Amino acid sequence: QLQLVESGGGLVQPGGSLRLSCTASGFTLDYYNIGWFRQAPGKERDGVSCISRSGGSTNYADSVKGRFTISRDNAKNTVYLQMNSLKPEDTAIYYCAAAPIGTVQAMCVNVRASYWGQGTQVTVSS
Repeated sequence: QLQLVESGGGLVQPGGSLRLSCTASGFTLDYYNIGWFRQAPGKERDGVSCISRSGGSTNYADSVKGRFTISRDNAKNTVYLQMNSLKPEDTAIYYCAAAPIGTVQAMCVNVRASYWGQGTQVTVSS
């Protein structure tokens, strides 16, 4: 069974940091572009950041550039999203997803993937 599992979400104060992890089971992430997406209540799901199979290409939403960093450790079958300088508007459910083809830009902009995790809640509030 192919699964993506997110972890690392929680409640943090504005200006704080969190690191999300996305771990795969049942398949190897090496062959997939991986993306982080988020969905706030009443809003559409948007791409946050995506990374290519090798890690050599990344894409970030304008709203998170300079604050979030995506990385991957294929040996651990895990992709990370380091989130710094968090703002209340970053509050959302964060999902990771895997896509076997296409560019990371297309993946993030079009919210296109083959496999999705269940999501982890991130709440930024004082």
